[in-house]
Amino acid sequence: MKSGTANHLHLHKVSRSCEGLMTRQPLTDISVARAARVLASRDADLAAILKRFGPPPLWARRPGFSTLVKIILEQQVSLASAASLFARLKKNTSPFHPARMIELGEVHLKSMGLTRQKTAYCLHLSESLREKPRLLRQLSGMNDDEVKAALMEIKGIGSWSADVYLLMVLRRPDIFPATDLALITAVTELKQLSTRPNSNQLLQMAEAWRPYRSVAARMLWQYYLATRGKDAQLAADFRG
Repeated sequence: MKSGTANHLHLHKVSRSCEGLMTRQPLTDISVARAARVLASRDADLAAILKRFGPPPLWARRPGFSTLVKIILEQQVSLASAASLFARLKKNTSPFHPARMIELGEVHLKSMGLTRQKTAYCLHLSESLREKPRLLRQLSGMNDDEVKAALMEIKGIGSWSADVYLLMVLRRPDIFPATDLALITAVTELKQLSTRPNSNQLLQMAEAWRPYRSVAARMLWQYYLATRGKDAQLAADFRG
């Protein structure tokens, strides 16, 4: 009896371990297309997106400090505005490294157009990465919850920013940034809801899309951009 229980616990641990490894496998164009077909078989609204627009783009971003800075700049502003601000900041901050940003300091960042809050966030990020230079390289070996916790220890990196890094940089398959305004808008329109869902309600709806919530998010972003006639440049800004 004890032996059977021990075997059961061992198999459970092995299963959980394998599941964790699978969720760390980065998405590719092939796996995104495959997951989109699975989602379409479950959800008529996602099926309509797939039929009309095809599989969603991968929208992958490069890992590192630069991408995290851009994600901070994208908080609560339009993609076009954030892209313009990021381009100006990067052009005038050379090399674009944490140490250089700390050296140039608050006055420089504000002169580039950053708000007081985002200036503070970028400097906190720079200081954190100067103290822990290997942090971002270590993220790929962590599970989703560990990555999110590690990123959110940095002031200015909240749930949305950590989710975007997980989804677009690490390309994890089952991430859903439920506070994203474009996702909320897309779901409201597609599902013909009378009121916008809050983040908790949206997360509950997204449970049906596990284990491919990242692909569902890409399909919803694809719908949002396409139905608003967003041009190629904006799509490029979105990709990062």
